[in-house]
Amino acid sequence: MRADPSGETEAAWRRFSVRLVVAAGLLLAGYLALALAVDPYDTGRPRLLDRDGVRPQGPRTATASRGRDPAFTAAVVGNSHIQLIRPAALRAATGIPFVQLSVPGTGPGEQLLVADYFLRHHPQARALVIGADAFWCTGDPDLPMQRPFPAWLLAEDWAGYLRGLLRVRVVGEIVNRIGWAMRSAPRRAAPDGYWDYEPDYLNLGDPDMPERVASRARQAPADPDPGEGGPDFPAATALRALAERLRPDTALVLVFPPVFAATQARPGTPRAAAQAACRAALAGAVAPRGRVVDWSGDRPELHDPTLFFDASHYRQPLARRLEADIVAALRDGAAAGADAPRP
Repeated sequence: MRADPSGETEAAWRRFSVRLVVAAGLLLAGYLALALAVDPYDTGRPRLLDRDGVRPQGPRTATASRGRDPAFTAAVVGNSHIQLIRPAALRAATGIPFVQLSVPGTGPGEQLLVADYFLRHHPQARALVIGADAFWCTGDPDLPMQRPFPAWLLAEDWAGYLRGLLRVRVVGEIVNRIGWAMRSAPRRAAPDGYWDYEPDYLNLGDPDMPERVASRARQAPADPDPGEGGPDFPAATALRALAERLRPDTALVLVFPPVFAATQARPGTPRAAAQAACRAALAGAVAPRGRVVDWSGDRPELHDPTLFFDASHYRQPLARRLEADIVAALRDGAAAGADAPRP
């Protein structure tokens, strides 16, 4: 009796398919084991490479390492509109070790994730400074991300983290971290997260070049941007939930960053009313325990074009003045917190 060739072929394909699936599974498991052992972004999960910090890289991926660093007990959270606030200066003035966790190009969704990550790793946090710009006035309850953001790096659940490791860029970073960690004295990304953007702006050209002068003089429209007119501001609700989680002795400071006067909403316009309502909602979210530093209004410094690169990115002299107001608010908040009952 002759064998059935079609049956043999089918069985052979089944064996091949099983072996292929098993091999793929073993390869995936091996890769994940290597990724966990290497911990490419220093998230603190199980690792073999005992090297703290990360190699020089952008704050989007360095935040996971900085945000869990026990050397710091306070954080500045926001985007480039509060990026120039120096954590070393805040520490020198208050005695509280600050880390700068601002990530350029982010909105309230990402920034609240960063704040939550920091607080998970610092349940005894002494202070939190949050910069709230126009992005916080969105009416979208999902608080959508402004640009691609590695939320998986800050994820509390293992499933989200493991899925995040399955990226081509992560494979490259694993290789980079192995090489970086093997050096005797590798160059490390700034532990406190400070990044002065002035040199980057100056490399793009003279701040007084016609294009930049025109951008600083561009008048804001009378109506609010779509979805930012209120009356609901979901970011304020999320901020209130974050504030209520803080210990009574944790100083909380909400900062409305400077905006060049010529580009601010004109008084009496629907845009100005919407922005005022948004700021009121955000300020109310941190009341009564939080302090507010408001540089969004009409101040003499905001009319000086030499203090700005563009409508919303200010220069070091103005950053120092904002910094001084934050220090004052931190001291006031710390004093109030010292009198608060402990849980």
